[in-house]
Amino acid sequence: MGKRILITGLGSFWGGRMAQALESDPNVETIIGVDVTEPQVPLERTEYVRADQSYSILSRIVKATQVDTIVHTFLIVDSTRTSARNLHETNVIGTMNLLAAAGAAESSVRHIIVKSSSLVYGSSFQDPAWFRESMSRTQPPKTRVERSLLEVEDYLRDFADDNPHVVVTLLRFTNVLGHDLVTPITSALERGVAPWVFGFDPLLQFVEEDDVIRALHFVLDRQLPGVYNVAGDGRIPWSEVASICGARLVALPPVLTGWSAAALGAMRLVDLPGELLDLLRYGRGIDNRRLKQAGFQYRFTSAGAVDAFARSRRLQRVIGQTRPNYRYERDVEQFFRRSPAVVRPTEA
Repeated sequence: MGKRILITGLGSFWGGRMAQALESDPNVETIIGVDVTEPQVPLERTEYVRADQSYSILSRIVKATQVDTIVHTFLIVDSTRTSARNLHETNVIGTMNLLAAAGAAESSVRHIIVKSSSLVYGSSFQDPAWFRESMSRTQPPKTRVERSLLEVEDYLRDFADDNPHVVVTLLRFTNVLGHDLVTPITSALERGVAPWVFGFDPLLQFVEEDDVIRALHFVLDRQLPGVYNVAGDGRIPWSEVASICGARLVALPPVLTGWSAAALGAMRLVDLPGELLDLLRYGRGIDNRRLKQAGFQYRFTSAGAVDAFARSRRLQRVIGQTRPNYRYERDVEQFFRRSPAVVRPTEA
């Protein structure tokens, strides 16, 4: 029998992309996706189940489907997407419910993969050049996103200690760039605006969106336990990122930076969340050697991810949107999957 996998956040960018990747894996037998929103991409054999933000239904789903693997893609890492209450409900309460379902008596779950962020390291003038997985941040967290991610990691460590029969994998991704992904950084660069804290030119790391899915699939296939940083090789100055992407630098003062960033948001130039303000001042570097030593090979360096993003955006401006918008319709999906009138490939 193949793997039976549950994906949280199926309606999110990462949940949908991960489901698509797993559908082409012959070693995966069953894929179930849960989310508060419907899938945003076409899926052939992934079953969608609507859930609330805290995933309170997970225990019932795990028990009924006997999944052996949970891929938790729906940790919110951008505070502009939701309120403080919803952020806590999704990140902290949702993860607690997930772990409760996985750790229940007679649970079938044997592997949990959590997609997290390098935001847990923070960004400070006291930071090392490269954060290894064993290191902690040098300053207390300032934002609710960072606090929630650190709380999630505490719960994961406790769960791993209490459930040694379950492989727990935590991936900390750096800033992601890709032609389909929307983040505060990609939105700013696409609008041709690069917020810049006067007097600073931080060194940043990036990972290309395809490498994100490949890393998730890699640790799933190899059942790797532990914590892994995921980032392309090298770092690149923010000013050079702006130049490559054709964005103009917009200066923010080194004092009252948050107020100035809020003003840019009010003018609809760029919506810059608080968790990125220190990054645009001090930068961040995370050591990616551990995952590479396990056998993972990146397709893009940090500079390569920036170049690929810039090229895809220029191409899109020339030819426009080439992918049709997808709308999930339950009745239509059920017809194509269940109806005996549909001729299957093996029946043709």
